[in-house]
Amino acid sequence: MRKVDTGKTRTDRYTIRRDVDLGEIIISEEVVAIIAGLAATEVEGVESMAGNITKELVARLGMSYLSHGVKVHVQENSVTVDLALILKYGYAIPDVSKNVQEKVKSAIETMTGLTVDDVNITIAGIGTEKAKQVNANE
Repeated sequence: MRKVDTGKTRTDRYTIRRDVDLGEIIISEEVVAIIAGLAATEVEGVESMAGNITKELVARLGMSYLSHGVKVHVQENSVTVDLALILKYGYAIPDVSKNVQEKVKSAIETMTGLTVDDVNITIAGIGTEKAKQVNANE
């Protein structure tokens, strides 16, 4: 079966490797966003992605919800990632942010072979449930 080139370019997916003998590997931006979301939520101090998508909700609703709070911009073979996070109360924002940047960069580069130029983080909130419990106990 021969692939027909329609002349349209799709910005939501990209080719990471072309091989004359084997074919090409295409990854959608949604997949890169899910990788970034998974990596970010594995970091200690991250409560959830913005939009209140917790690990428990992801388990029930599916992986595609991990891309909430994630924007991915792909150009050629490089990626810029924008994350919006809710952090846990009591954690140092600069430390957690740096750990998220390192984890997301490593995960995307390892899994896709793309180069991550930037991982930009917006702290959209602090987990208020624990903060309320601490304040109530004082």
